[in-house]
Amino acid sequence: MEQIIPKLPNDINRFIDVFGGGFNVGINVPAKTVIYNDTIKEVSQLIQTLYETELDIILQRIDTLINKYDLSKTNQQGFLELREYYNKNKSPIEFYVLVCYAFNNQIRFNSKGEFNMPFGKDRSSFNPTLREKFCMFVNELQSKNCQFFSNDFRKLKLSNLKEDDFVYCDPPYLNTTASYNENGGWTIEDELALRDMLIQLHNSEVKFGLSNNATTNETLLKWAEENGLYIHHLNINYNNCNYQKKDKGKDDEVYITNILIR
Repeated sequence: MEQIIPKLPNDINRFIDVFGGGFNVGINVPAKTVIYNDTIKEVSQLIQTLYETELDIILQRIDTLINKYDLSKTNQQGFLELREYYNKNKSPIEFYVLVCYAFNNQIRFNSKGEFNMPFGKDRSSFNPTLREKFCMFVNELQSKNCQFFSNDFRKLKLSNLKEDDFVYCDPPYLNTTASYNENGGWTIEDELALRDMLIQLHNSEVKFGLSNNATTNETLLKWAEENGLYIHHLNINYNNCNYQKKDKGKDDEVYITNILIR
């Protein structure tokens, strides 16, 4: 965040977070309106629920679930019982609690749409530190003017954007293995379609930013250079991250924009 935020325009009307995920970027952007989008509807519904529900009510529901299933770092059975209940009666807060106690706090669904991450034994829990950060997140989220969607990026209506709007994209990375990119979750066809969309925005004088990894995405820098875009090489450490390249080596994390802010 400390490297990306300074490279954003000072006055943003609408900030469109196309691949919103955990909303780590959008929630930190000073924009009049923040538009969140993510194709995983469970995540989008969770963020919207946190936005629309009083914090005390959310915490009460979380504590109730933790007590009901006796959730802890060691009670695998309680986690499995909650997971079974959630898969039959899906709701956003149950989903959040599951992620808190899942392996590495990751999200994964099987072909039937069932949450199937295993238990995060001796590591994952809704601990006091996470609780504090969660409250900070919800309070900041509720201070924003937000809109929520769960669409493929190709179906987003971006034709009415103006010069004071900003489109931010942090898509899945090509040639990587991660829970969000399993089973062909992001293909070269998706990548090329996203690039076409960004160039259309550029030609319409709409500002955008693209986060990506040039090490795994071999043609990315050439594409950016050919289209006169600005490439910012970031200092990123993935040692504590579940993202993995298929080919090991030094990471070249980049932030590509069509505007230059020094």
